Amino acid sequence: MRRPPLQPNQPSPPPTPPFDASAARRLRTALGMGPEHVAYDMRASYGLPHVSPGLVIAWERGVTAPSPPELTALAGVLWCSPGELIGRPRTLREHRLARGLAPEDVARTVGLELLAYLGMEENDEWRGTERQSSVLAGLLDLELPDFISVTGRGPKLTELLRGAVTTRWKAYVRPVAKMVPLDRRLLEDTLKELHRAYQGQMVAALSWGSAGEAGQDFLDRIVEHFWATVESNTG
Repeated sequence: MRRPPLQPNQPSPPPTPPFDASAARRLRTALGMGPEHVAYDMRASYGLPHVSPGLVIAWERGVTAPSPPELTALAGVLWCSPGELIGRPRTLREHRLARGLAPEDVARTVGLELLAYLGMEENDEWRGTERQSSVLAGLLDLELPDFISVTGRGPKLTELLRGAVTTRWKAYVRPVAKMVPLDRRLLEDTLKELHRAYQGQMVAALSWGSAGEAGQDFLDRIVEHFWATVESNTG
């Protein structure tokens, strides 16, 4: 069913987390449940009278995604954590939901007023101190790439990495190190490899007359290349 258009003064509904439809279907099947059983349990145990077998099937086919309350209830019915029904989290809010934490829990643990924390989630802009950021990373079990993204450092890192591969990479070791706490030698090796890869790709592409396209594609995915190279160098 399509939602009616929002009125000018009507608040937008909260964004839903990235739902893993195939995981929901797999977990339901493993429990020997049909969509009708899932729907019944969500209605009876979680007070969601609108949930029907058709809606459960729509979730599993990726036609629509459950809202946060529906996701929590679905996880309860399927005997799993909400994180098992979520694709790779991207935002602060999605990481919190993946851990099954209430915003009050996160705000209290990191030492923020609830409204201040909710504002950060809504605007996707983390403004905590270094200590609060460290606590947040531990609480949400954030890996370093996720921590950089969640704390809003992604755009700046992208800018620095693009500068490193297009100019003199050595000049960017210190500013990148301030943002990404990696071993100095590892960081140097990574930036050197990225610079070599980009410049080599550009030289090769020149002979085909497509240097601009090839170079832009590399720069568009520079952060992805960076983390892949870090992982390769630490493996």
